[in-house]
Amino acid sequence: MIKQKNKTILIAKEEALPARKWFILDASGKTLGRFATEVAKVLRGKHKTDFTPHIDTGDGVIVINAAKIKVTGAKAAQKLYRYYTGSMSGLREIPYRVMQARKPEYIIFHAVKGMMPKTRLGEAQLKKLRVCADDKHNMEAQTPIPVNI
Repeated sequence: MIKQKNKTILIAKEEALPARKWFILDASGKTLGRFATEVAKVLRGKHKTDFTPHIDTGDGVIVINAAKIKVTGAKAAQKLYRYYTGSMSGLREIPYRVMQARKPEYIIFHAVKGMMPKTRLGEAQLKKLRVCADDKHNMEAQTPIPVNI
């Protein structure tokens, strides 16, 4: 009996030009890390059967209600967002609760960005992410599809 090997079928760049879909994902009540992995999966195109790692086959994602995202455990008190201003002793640390009050969109964007590949392709895929703090968005022209995760 001959054992047949399973082959992964990769598509060519010319074949990967179908129209992109846009999905609306609601972040209210969801856990930050688990929600960010689902968003990154859709952006990369891993939810499709014709996923190819070196071609951008992903879809666009609109995240609404970013201000209602949850974290578990003591992360709300311990999690810090750091950035460097460029000057000496310019390291700034912002706690999670302050960041959630100021820029709730940044929390989800930062989590998803950390899960994307650190390449030109990852940057191009990340440009298809839109995060809104409330349930209003201005992407009606893309005819987004609401998805429940």
